[in-house]
Amino acid sequence: MTHAGLSAIYAVILLLVAALNYIPGTRDAAGLVFGIFALDPFDDMLHLVSALWAAYAAFRGGAAARLFLTVFGAAYLADGMMGIATGFGFLDFAIFTNDPIPFSLGLPRLLANLPHIALGAIALIAGIRR
Repeated sequence: MTHAGLSAIYAVILLLVAALNYIPGTRDAAGLVFGIFALDPFDDMLHLVSALWAAYAAFRGGAAARLFLTVFGAAYLADGMMGIATGFGFLDFAIFTNDPIPFSLGLPRLLANLPHIALGAIALIAGIRR
């Protein structure tokens, strides 16, 4: 798959993630999406801006798509790892507005951070490969 093709797939995925809060049945009574993680309007904007960047990179192709995959991948992977370490990520500034919670490799924390880790790792690997 080309870098542009993968960037286009990321644009669709990120648009869907940005819409999760607004799709009936995706949030539980506590406001958690799929009962795992909370998404606030700031998170929605982060995902929407990322989707627009991915779409632009896909449209531009080549170097733009590769740059998107590399930078996006590194940022989202690091954010997911920070989420596992502290309970909060930095892309939504939560690490700066919340006190760290004790380290845990419990399933809820892993599941909450897995999307950023997986999307970030796949994008980063694709971005650094020719």
